[in-house]
Amino acid sequence: MGEEEQADSASIRVLVIDNHDLFRTGLVKMLQGEPGIEVVGQASTATMGVRLAGELRPSVVLMDLLMPDLDGIEATRKIHQNYPAIRVIALTVAADEGNVAAAVLAGARGYLVKDTPVAEVVAAIRAAAVGESWLSPRAAAALFARIRREHVEPLSKPQPPLNLSPREIEVLRLVARGMENAQIAAELHISPRTAKNHLSSVLNKLGVTNRVQAAIVAVRSGLG
Repeated sequence: MGEEEQADSASIRVLVIDNHDLFRTGLVKMLQGEPGIEVVGQASTATMGVRLAGELRPSVVLMDLLMPDLDGIEATRKIHQNYPAIRVIALTVAADEGNVAAAVLAGARGYLVKDTPVAEVVAAIRAAAVGESWLSPRAAAALFARIRREHVEPLSKPQPPLNLSPREIEVLRLVARGMENAQIAAELHISPRTAKNHLSSVLNKLGVTNRVQAAIVAVRSGLG
């Protein structure tokens, strides 16, 4: 196998589902210029997108939630249930609490608004491809607000987890505010890699697997 074939085999395969032709084709063109990303298909309807997901088996699907034929959240649920190895990222115009929560519950690994910079879309694709979650700041704030209001009962005497270091507590507090690793790094004046390492340690010590679960712990502990 030659070097070009090896590179292709390691590429993140992406399927873009969006009914706005201009936005979809523009996004596809920009993604095709990114190293390590291969756009394997695009669909203008959710029904076609679900079918292509099964035929093409992409690594990541970018899913517009406002589709004319089939609700994007329902399409996300179908892909997640039928092809659990495929990671779906919701990409839409609004980040209201209801849509964010519904998308996450349907199986979405990420949620981005359409004015998100391309670099962040690419970062979200790379994160989803390795099983990580990625929420835009507005989506994270909306989701965590809903978690605080509806799904979290504060402890009678909230206190930070005793097994976390002071720096890890700072990281957990910022996660509960909806910050991504780069934002946490900037806030704490550390490198993004160090922020990622701190977050991995926090997740491990708390016995949780993702940022949302960590945020719930933070809120219950009085850190959110």
